[in-house]
Amino acid sequence: MHSPEIRVVLVAPSHPGNIGAAARAMKNMALSELVLVRPRHFPDAEATARASGADDVLGAARVVGTLAEALQGCGYVAATTSRERDQYFRIVDVREAAARIVAAAQRAPAAVVFGAERTGLTNEELETAHALIRIPANDAYASLNLAMAVQLVAYELFRAHAQPVITSSPGAAPLASAENMQRLFAHFEQVLEEVDFRDRTQSGTHLMSRIRRFLQRAELDHNEVNILRGFLTAVQNRRRPAGPRT
Repeated sequence: MHSPEIRVVLVAPSHPGNIGAAARAMKNMALSELVLVRPRHFPDAEATARASGADDVLGAARVVGTLAEALQGCGYVAATTSRERDQYFRIVDVREAAARIVAAAQRAPAAVVFGAERTGLTNEELETAHALIRIPANDAYASLNLAMAVQLVAYELFRAHAQPVITSSPGAAPLASAENMQRLFAHFEQVLEEVDFRDRTQSGTHLMSRIRRFLQRAELDHNEVNILRGFLTAVQNRRRPAGPRT
């Protein structure tokens, strides 16, 4: 079965065996693009042993230094979490998320991001995602092994790909890339500073995070990002000092 371009990203994996087992799970479910962000040990003999026949997936794995590098060129991004998050994140069931990822990957590369075994993903890393994936599990012991989480998500992606894909309307623009979204966030932050629009909450630290999250939930395409950046530029231009009066 030919799969759409879906990237599996492991952030700071500490156990090489989990990397190999993740590669095996991917090959089982017709996924081939593995990206490792700051792996503690890779390449490693244990990773090769646990790959158990998925040497091609493991051998083609890319190692990068940052999550931003791992997501270059991607449109839709989903991140996995087992912890409770506040209401500003969109959280979806793994089966629903898989269908959305497969549909989005028809237009542009999509990514699923997994965190480190012990700590998971930070809030900053989660903010790169359009939605968070929750895998149903026992409330008393909901934390899954990294390789097991990859296997479950990969299975749901395989299953979703076997179903009729619900695509966007003809001619719909691809989602804005992760790089373009980061530029939009930086531009937004710059304008907020210039107009002195600040977080008025007690802690005074959440405004930009909330803006990032609602913009990610909006799933902006490239044209919509350009519209927002054009608006922000217009705000900046209106605030520039006028020339000397004549």
